[in-house]
Amino acid sequence: MKSASTVVKELIENFYLVRRLSLYELKSKNKSNYLGMTWEFLNPLIQILIYWFVFGSIRQRDGIEVVPGFEVPFIYWLLGGFILWTFFYQSTIQGSKSIYTRLRMLSRMNFPMSVIPAIAIFSQFYTHIVLLGITFLIFQLGGYYVSVYFLQVIYFILSSFCLVFAISLITSTLSTIIRDIHMFLNATLRMLLYLSPILWQFSILEEPLPTILKLNPLYYLIEGYRSALFGTGWYFVDHWKYSLYFWGVVIVLFLFGAKIHVKFRRHFIDYL
Repeated sequence: MKSASTVVKELIENFYLVRRLSLYELKSKNKSNYLGMTWEFLNPLIQILIYWFVFGSIRQRDGIEVVPGFEVPFIYWLLGGFILWTFFYQSTIQGSKSIYTRLRMLSRMNFPMSVIPAIAIFSQFYTHIVLLGITFLIFQLGGYYVSVYFLQVIYFILSSFCLVFAISLITSTLSTIIRDIHMFLNATLRMLLYLSPILWQFSILEEPLPTILKLNPLYYLIEGYRSALFGTGWYFVDHWKYSLYFWGVVIVLFLFGAKIHVKFRRHFIDYL
C-alpha cells in the first residue's frame, strides 16, 4: 500500500507537468510530417475501414444485436469498439517502453519515474478524445442520436486510463529490466484483438467460452462504450457485479505494478 500511495502522490503533484509534456511529445512526434498530427487520427480510421471491408462488406455480415430486439449495422458496432481498442493498444505499447526509452534523459533530471508511463498514455489520450468526437458525429449522422446514457462515457474513459496505467506500471518496469517483454507484449496485444468483442460477438460461442473470454477486462470497457454510444442503458450499473470484478482487477494490477516499480526504479539507470 505504501508503494501505491507514493505513486498516486507523485501523479497528483506532477499532473500539470504530465499534461504539458504529453502534448509536447505528441507535437514533436509529428512535426516532420506534412499532415502533422492528422496522421494520429487517419491511421485508426483507415484501419476501421479495412476491418469493415474485410469482416463486414466482403462477408456481407448482417446487423449486430446490441441488446435484445435492437440491431445496428456492423460498421457502427465496429466503430464503437475499435476507438477504445486503438487507445488501449497504443497507450499500452507506448507505456511499456516509456521508461527505458527515456533513461538517458531521466539520468540527468530529478523527475519521478512513475509519471513517465502517464505521459505516454496522455499523449494517446488527446488522440482518443478527437476520435471519440468524430465517432459521436458519425453516430449522429447515422441516426443514433445522443442520449443521457452518453454521460457514462466519462466513467469509461477514466476506467480505461486506470487499467492502462496499472498495466503500464508493470510492463514499463519489466521492459526496462528485460527488453524482450516489450516484444512479447506487442505480440500478445495483437492476439488480444481477436479475443475481444471488437470484430465479432461472443454470443456466437457456446458456454463456457463466452464467460471465460469475459474475464478480459477489455470486454467491460468495449461494451460500456457501445452502451454509451447507442444509448442502451447504464452499463456499469446494470452489470454492477462485472463493475466490481473490473475494478478488482485494476486495483490488483496497480498494487502489484506500484510495488515492483518503486522497488526497482532506483536501479533503472544501471540498465543504460
